[in-house]
Amino acid sequence: MLVVNRFRVPEVDRDVFRVDLETARQVLASRTGHLGSQIGRNLDDPTLWVLTTTWENVGAYRRALSSYDVKMGAVPLLSRAVEEPSAYEVVEPGTVLNVESTRSLG
Repeated sequence: MLVVNRFRVPEVDRDVFRVDLETARQVLASRTGHLGSQIGRNLDDPTLWVLTTTWENVGAYRRALSSYDVKMGAVPLLSRAVEEPSAYEVVEPGTVLNVESTRSLG
């Protein structure tokens, strides 16, 4: 699964934000199920930043978010992300897509 977190950061806060974002990326990267991550900044609008992370599955991502280290080292920064859906399923040829429906607990 792919997670895309976008951030709006005033230029005056750029350097501090960049350090905080790298710290958050490293904390997430230390969790089981993390496959990779990247930080980017928009070429046309330098106040727009992105953190993308790739995970084995949604469970690995959710377990990472609930860990103490991530709650302390990444969640405060992630809470500053642009409010929009951030979790995506990876779609490759032949992939069976997730079906939006109510799931049974029993």
